[in-house]
Amino acid sequence: MAKFSTSRQKAALRKYARNIKYLMVLVCTIVIVFTLPKQVKFSYEIEKGRIWNQKDLVSPYNFAVLKTPKELEVDKMVALTNVKPVYQLNADIAQQQIAGFKADLDIKWHGANISDDKKAKYIATGVGLLNTVYNKGVLTLISKYVHNGQGYNINVLDKNIGTEKNTAELFTRETALQFCGTELSLQPDLDKAFLLDLLQTRIQNNIVYDDRLTLNIENDALSDLSLSNGMVQKGEVIVTKGSVVNDDVYQKLQSYKKAFEDNARIKGSPKLVLAGQFVLVAIAIVLLMVFLYLFRRDIYDDNRLVGVILLVITAMLFTLSMAIKFELPNMYYIPYCIVPIIIRILFDTRLALNIHMLVVLMAGFFVPNSFEFAYFEITAGMVSIYSIKYLARREQFLISALIIMITYFMAFLGISLIKEGTLVDLDWVGFVPFIVSVLLTLLAYPLIYLFERIFSITSDITLIELTNTNAPLLREMAFTAPGTFQHSLQVANLAENAIYAIGGNALLVRAGALYHDIGKMDNPLFFIENQNSVFNPHDKLPYEESAQVIIRHVSRGIEMAQKGGIPDIVIDFIRTHHGNTRVDYFYQSFLKNFPEKIVDENTFRYPGPIPFSKETGVLMLADSIEAASRSLKQPDEPSINNLVDRIVKYKLDQGQLNDSDITLKDLETIKTIFKRMLMSIYHVRINY
Repeated sequence: MAKFSTSRQKAALRKYARNIKYLMVLVCTIVIVFTLPKQVKFSYEIEKGRIWNQKDLVSPYNFAVLKTPKELEVDKMVALTNVKPVYQLNADIAQQQIAGFKADLDIKWHGANISDDKKAKYIATGVGLLNTVYNKGVLTLISKYVHNGQGYNINVLDKNIGTEKNTAELFTRETALQFCGTELSLQPDLDKAFLLDLLQTRIQNNIVYDDRLTLNIENDALSDLSLSNGMVQKGEVIVTKGSVVNDDVYQKLQSYKKAFEDNARIKGSPKLVLAGQFVLVAIAIVLLMVFLYLFRRDIYDDNRLVGVILLVITAMLFTLSMAIKFELPNMYYIPYCIVPIIIRILFDTRLALNIHMLVVLMAGFFVPNSFEFAYFEITAGMVSIYSIKYLARREQFLISALIIMITYFMAFLGISLIKEGTLVDLDWVGFVPFIVSVLLTLLAYPLIYLFERIFSITSDITLIELTNTNAPLLREMAFTAPGTFQHSLQVANLAENAIYAIGGNALLVRAGALYHDIGKMDNPLFFIENQNSVFNPHDKLPYEESAQVIIRHVSRGIEMAQKGGIPDIVIDFIRTHHGNTRVDYFYQSFLKNFPEKIVDENTFRYPGPIPFSKETGVLMLADSIEAASRSLKQPDEPSINNLVDRIVKYKLDQGQLNDSDITLKDLETIKTIFKRMLMSIYHVRINY
């Protein structure tokens, strides 16, 4: 009854996990669809300079040929040039400043013994200069209207009556003071400095720039501009098959596209557009799930990993949607290569390429020049994946970014040459978005760290950190159990070279090899590689207890690794490196010395499990062979060959490699590598 209940619980859990997976897929699809712009897709790809390979394109309705941005810019400049800035005349300024000048003189002369004639002359001269200045007019020049130091025409409003003038005819405060200084120089009997000091505070603008009214006039002038440059009539041929898409044809096609989209917004059904987007996105997501089911079942069965993948895809397409919504000047600013880099580091190359292709295909429906976009991003994505096939150093991110930049540049150059046919008129500024995109791609590094922490995933970056021999557990093992540490280093070298040859994660194998025996730090002297004297603590223990001490290093290693924050994927190497084999030395010794006793074989057997991947299987072989090689009394080519063959055959006979996905061909490769490396380690001269 208990077994039946347990099986029902497992079935319920599997069904619950499947339902969660389906829900994640549905939510991902809905989020992507509802964030994407709801625009009808134009049927044709438009590229300037290309041959039109479609059938003759005939206009189904009348539409205006829109002006190019350059034409509109020229029209705007002409329109704004014809607008005369508006200034307001403040007639009261002159009288106020003249009265102020007289008051300033009274204050200056208060108590001074100055004749009335002299006072009258100073007042008359100053007032006369101020009247001349204000009658002509004083203003501040606006820099955007000044060209080559020349004056510009303005409209001066005096009580809503406009008068056209040129600023060259008027004073600025500086030119007004210069004028006053020149006039005073003609009257040597007056104190020029004294009068100029008083006048400069009384020369103010009486013609003031009216920016609000001028802006209104400019806006009116711009609103009157024509946005079109002719019409295409219904039934008129826009472009014929085999003709070149020149500037004029290109502008007609762009205008037709705009008219098509406007017409579709009016007559089309938003619900049908939504339905079409849902179908397309759903196909892409379902294809991804099928790929995972067929080729990466381990990821498919783990909802946590599926969630990471769907989150990355949704985040990238959401970013694209926001860029379109807020009208980002160029869609190439978005770092599309960040997706394959993250997936490659967290998972593998095939999955990264598959996901990148799906993301680019979905994005291609909503960006201009879809084929061009797809070529840029697919090639750059492939290069980003290939450039970090084996991540051994952090600087590979920078190297990868540089290679992506070069790829973008070569693709940009090639496509530009196809379009323009010359290097002279290439728009090099158009490459700037690609540079920004590559720089933003470097954000993959902190994002990978974030995904690792949130979803408990172990990336190659973490493995690089773990394989640093200054890591806490490894440093402790180097001091506590130096023999075991050296053994682990040798095992790491053997296993890493073998996995390179047969295909697998070399960094993972190295990390697993370095940590597989950390449990021996508990009782290092009970393991032969740490014994440096004739004393052997096993001599004082029963064989069963000695076997348990040896076996216990696996469970203690798991505890130490978990306490030290070592990822489960590395801890699996500790669990499996002995599989469920026997500690044969103590088992055989017990049988030999106590033949009459009944022995429980499980007392001398490791708890397992057996290796379940290429990496864990290779480590088991490397560990056993390296340890056994130390017992060779005279290591030479025959003895090493015999040792490797014997141990591999023993593991096969014991069924220890049944779940490890290692083929017989792989085993031959592994044996060859182990033999060659051991001969090199023991300086064996190979007979030819």
